[in-house]
Amino acid sequence: MLPTQQGCRQALAYPATMQDLIAKTGDPPRNKKPEEIAKADPRQRAWIEVNPTAVEANCRNLRRYLSESCALMAVVKADGYGHGAVTVAQASLLGGANSLGVATLQEGIELRQAGHKAPVLVLGNLTHAEDLRACLDWQLMPTLSSMREALLCQNLADGSGRKLSVQLKVDTGMSRLGCELKEAPRLVEAIGRLNQLDLKGIYSHLALADGDLQGEAALVTSQQQQSFERVLRALPAQKNGFCRHLANSAGTLRDRGLHYDMVRVGLALYGHSPNNHLHGKVDLKPALSVKARVTLIRDVPAGVGVSYGHRFTTQRPSRLAIVGIGYADGVSRSLSGRISAIADGQLLPQVGSITMDQLVLDATDHPEMEVGSIVTLLGQDGDAFITPQQWSDVSGSIPWEVLCSFKHRLPRIVI
Repeated sequence: MLPTQQGCRQALAYPATMQDLIAKTGDPPRNKKPEEIAKADPRQRAWIEVNPTAVEANCRNLRRYLSESCALMAVVKADGYGHGAVTVAQASLLGGANSLGVATLQEGIELRQAGHKAPVLVLGNLTHAEDLRACLDWQLMPTLSSMREALLCQNLADGSGRKLSVQLKVDTGMSRLGCELKEAPRLVEAIGRLNQLDLKGIYSHLALADGDLQGEAALVTSQQQQSFERVLRALPAQKNGFCRHLANSAGTLRDRGLHYDMVRVGLALYGHSPNNHLHGKVDLKPALSVKARVTLIRDVPAGVGVSYGHRFTTQRPSRLAIVGIGYADGVSRSLSGRISAIADGQLLPQVGSITMDQLVLDATDHPEMEVGSIVTLLGQDGDAFITPQQWSDVSGSIPWEVLCSFKHRLPRIVI
């Protein structure tokens, strides 16, 4: 080995977990697959920490907010809002959830493959026969918006020796999925005559429940509830166990009159209120943190442009910390220069454009920061905390989108 190479080898300080992967000759490991090396230290670059105990506690606190007769569906679609669907489903069921909600067939199958036996409602519309047949095979409940899907389900279940449980969705003002209001009573009656279907419930979705308690949001929410009530009054008598549900997280926290037989809770399950005025209704603890390591420290004079476009120029001699996370991981470029990260309880401003794989912090006022230091982009460190709401406020987004944006190249670490 050349002397210069030997010097470089000695200068490298590998984490203890990596030492075992390096051959005694100092050469890169030849018998290790890349995924094995990556798994050796999931905190090598950037990662997400998920706290299922927080999800369980949030679910318990939400259950206490409901009446004893009101069930709770844990909505774990979009990989559990980025937290990991299987992990949060288990935590939610331990916390008192009665059923699970997903958006797609594949999400439902994933829960079944993981061993979850609880009822699973597929909230999206399934229109292909093979997808509806899979619901029968995996014991998933499809959502129906028309008689077409009902007849498909009837034909698929006929001769199988099994009934297919379904639910009917009604459009009360979202103008998205669901049958027309005037068609709902007729559809309920018609579905009830299909001997291979078991109609388990009827539901709708609120469009403005996360808005203000007065004004347009209050008016539209009231109108939707009245429309839902009219449908319910027009329904033929139903057997015990028929479930009526309308409220999402915002509706759940907004008004107990929206609860009916069940609520569908998503955002609140993960520790966040849908709107500031709903904060504090239930004790909620965020279940997700986003962390990353500093990969380089750079000392620069005043007047130096930083990152693409030089959208930031140093106004003083500065200490810049390069952090290994970027918009390809879910930290949107629209947040550039508008957020901070926490290091040892201290907020450090992010400066310059956020790039695909990296961002820059101004660490001038944190002289202890060094290569390998961990910073928190979302979550709490000491007395400082950063929430998805703060990110959405400055980027024109919403907390739901922030949480669902984190890509799978960020390892999820259950703590």
